[in-house]
Amino acid sequence: MTGSARRSRENGPQAARAARGRRLGAYGGAVSVRQQHVELDSGELIVGPPKSRAGARTVAIPAAIIPALRDHLAEFTGPEPEALIFTGARGARMRRSTFYRASKWVEIRKKIGYPELHFHDLRHTGNTIAASSGASLRDLMERMGHDSVRAALIYQHRTTEADRKIADAMNGKISEVRPDDDNGSSRVLARVG
Repeated sequence: MTGSARRSRENGPQAARAARGRRLGAYGGAVSVRQQHVELDSGELIVGPPKSRAGARTVAIPAAIIPALRDHLAEFTGPEPEALIFTGARGARMRRSTFYRASKWVEIRKKIGYPELHFHDLRHTGNTIAASSGASLRDLMERMGHDSVRAALIYQHRTTEADRKIADAMNGKISEVRPDDDNGSSRVLARVG
């Protein structure tokens, strides 16, 4: 059995990728992902590059999380550029059991009313929000670290809101090339380019 076939589907500690926040300005910042660690079902930890070329990336982060990230970096992260952002109590790489215990994951899931929530579901939620922003498929693939269109399409959920945005964008383009005459009844088809 290959290492990737033995990987657990829910790698909470995978969030402890060796990444460092940078450019943490008031308007947002970025996190660079250069390596990851994965805990196999056997308990073995594998540290290395992301599983695909696209996995090594720099991702913009929202300004709203900068204060919490700064606090976390100051309290829990060493000054070295390769320091882990999330570690166990003794500064070592987190394991699945350490993560669940330290984060009180089971209790938190119950408290928020989602007792079946998996840690990886948070990635799915974030990627779905990113997809609903109107970003191109290429932009989403780069943000998510996907090499394949198929993987990125998982997050492309059709919504009425998205359909309305498409119609509004089309309306804006039409209005640019065909402003209404005085009474709003020009009714002439125009080439949109």
